[in-house]
Amino acid sequence: MDVTAALSPAPLNSGEPTGFGGAGAVTLVEGGTFCLSNRLGDVEPGRPHGLFFRDARVVSRWELLVDGCPPEPLSVLSPEAFAARFVLRRPPSAGLADSTLLVLRERVIADGMHELLTLENMGREPTAVTLELHVDADFVDLFAVKEGRVGHGRAEVAVTDGELLFHDRTDRMRGLSVSATVEPVVLPGTLMWRVVVPVGGSWQTEIIAQPTLGNQRFQAPLAPGEHYGVSAPGRKIEAWRHTATDIAASHPELSQVLRRTESDLGALQIHDETGESRPFVAAGAPWFMTLFGRDSLLTAWMALPLEVDLAVGTLQQLAELQGQCVDPLTEEEPGRIMHEMRRGPAGGQVLGGNIYYGTADATPLFVMLLAECHRWGADPAVIERLLPAADAALRWIRDYGDRDGDGFVEYQRATDRGLVNQGWKDSFDGVNDSGGHLAEAPIALCEVQGYVHAALLARAELADAFDDARLASKLRDQAAELRIKFAEQFWLPEKGWYAVALDRGKRKVDALTSNPAHCLWSGIATDEHAAELVQRLSGPEMDSGFGLRTLSSAMGAYNPMSYHCGSVWPHDTAIAVAGLLRYRQVPGAVELAGRLANGLLDAAAVFDGRLPELYCGFPRSRFPAPVPYPTSCSPQAWASAAPLLLVRSFLGLEPDVPARTLTVRPLVPPHWGRITLSALRLGPITVDLEVEGATVTAARLPDDWQLITR
Repeated sequence: MDVTAALSPAPLNSGEPTGFGGAGAVTLVEGGTFCLSNRLGDVEPGRPHGLFFRDARVVSRWELLVDGCPPEPLSVLSPEAFAARFVLRRPPSAGLADSTLLVLRERVIADGMHELLTLENMGREPTAVTLELHVDADFVDLFAVKEGRVGHGRAEVAVTDGELLFHDRTDRMRGLSVSATVEPVVLPGTLMWRVVVPVGGSWQTEIIAQPTLGNQRFQAPLAPGEHYGVSAPGRKIEAWRHTATDIAASHPELSQVLRRTESDLGALQIHDETGESRPFVAAGAPWFMTLFGRDSLLTAWMALPLEVDLAVGTLQQLAELQGQCVDPLTEEEPGRIMHEMRRGPAGGQVLGGNIYYGTADATPLFVMLLAECHRWGADPAVIERLLPAADAALRWIRDYGDRDGDGFVEYQRATDRGLVNQGWKDSFDGVNDSGGHLAEAPIALCEVQGYVHAALLARAELADAFDDARLASKLRDQAAELRIKFAEQFWLPEKGWYAVALDRGKRKVDALTSNPAHCLWSGIATDEHAAELVQRLSGPEMDSGFGLRTLSSAMGAYNPMSYHCGSVWPHDTAIAVAGLLRYRQVPGAVELAGRLANGLLDAAAVFDGRLPELYCGFPRSRFPAPVPYPTSCSPQAWASAAPLLLVRSFLGLEPDVPARTLTVRPLVPPHWGRITLSALRLGPITVDLEVEGATVTAARLPDDWQLITR
């Protein structure tokens, strides 16, 4: 198997977020599987490294020794999110400066791990080499690894027919097999080879780690001798690229990040196990490789310019898991859209169940995305089949979300296991006032009311589309009433921004945060309020130079190194940009949108084209590059998708397939140059779109369609 040519250089630089794995950690991801290692390719025991499959760590040690010592790292190349080449060398002999033995580890992951190990002798005489691969498994739940809790001990290990076999001591259903194409000496926990590599020659073996569940052994990512491009993950990413819109830009940083976005979103896709192979997107690596309500919905929304099917699959999957009953342990309620799913051995113990529903915003976001998919050309029959789920979601908003009947959606966890905060800033200290005091539940977040407003209008639009004018009128009236009430209750006239929330006493939680920017995106903000809000968001207290801070630096709880109280989240900034451009008529809105977007692109360049989940909110004037947040996920779905929302927003791209209109009202920053969308699928048609400055060209647009550019 020769993957050397296929694994073209895409170096992971030292500015990459280190994550839980420590400095220089390398993350590979494919669907619901991920691998976290050091830059040697080793999974080190005692660290949160490992190969994770179905929310359990199936490899807890994978360490290579060459002649009894770790090899020396030279480079790490990663052409795709699921593949990497670790370029190493044998340490030089005593008294010598150079090494003559190149060591390559070429790794591909999917439902397991495949590693091609190659030795190349560049010396002038044959060289004898002893290789040892030390392997262990502990089958510890993902949360236990993340939190640094000790697992239940080593797995049972056996040697059978040249294979290493591991089984979970506490759950015999879980296991792992490790084998190699060149038969090693196999000892419990170790594979060993003694080889002689001729002058100018090479030696190879392929090592395969396959998880087992029950009596089922999952297929290895590659068969022996197979090229990685025709592997299951390789075929999947090529299929994704074949169907996804090709988005390109003449701006080099934007072009680089768009290429990385396409690759990462393809790798983060998971297909359901019902046999229908519906796609949805995992939230992010390393710790959120599973379906999330809010994260998956927002990512799917942002990714609509690439593909509509991802959004439709996400909606279908969430509709199947929609709440049916009242269960305080999982916080399930009829019509509620779930927060997250876990399948690990301790998944049900962490948040009360394998499926946890404690989120206030996923339910209205579900309805919003359904209408957006309809505009972008999803099959009307599929949309119609999802209308009952949308109606159930609106009933949840009315009957359960609005806990006290005041017209706003509040949250309060049902037990001490649930999340204290249930908006997107879901850390325990994520909602606080200007003095830094924590808000007390029940809490009504400003952005959630905006989502509800948009959901009511979205369902009204769908009611019109499916001939229910009476329902459409009723929902629009409700949305108008909510908008008036929101302006009265949330606006802080003495400050010029919306309160981040109302607390249990209906007091306004008055911190200046990024949350009100979501109110611009959802459209609940009045033009008058938007004009003042833009001014407040424009100041250096909110604009870090690399994106919008989650909390103003003038607030009591501000900490640029915190998770939600002063950091920068790319998806949050992208939503703010989309909101600002929705209110493009407001003075300063377009200018601020451009400044924030360019700050994100400058940050992306530092992170090798891959925006992480978040980074620290230090001002750019203090540090010329964004400071990584130490436990940031990367790749992370909505961070990866954020550049797509930037492009769509500056293009003013709003298709309406049922109405046969394509609106493109560009405000593209001049230095972005030309932006092209090739093979943009809009329902039954495919369009090629090119925008440069104010000039819009749409090729292959049918005669019965209208292109709106003003």
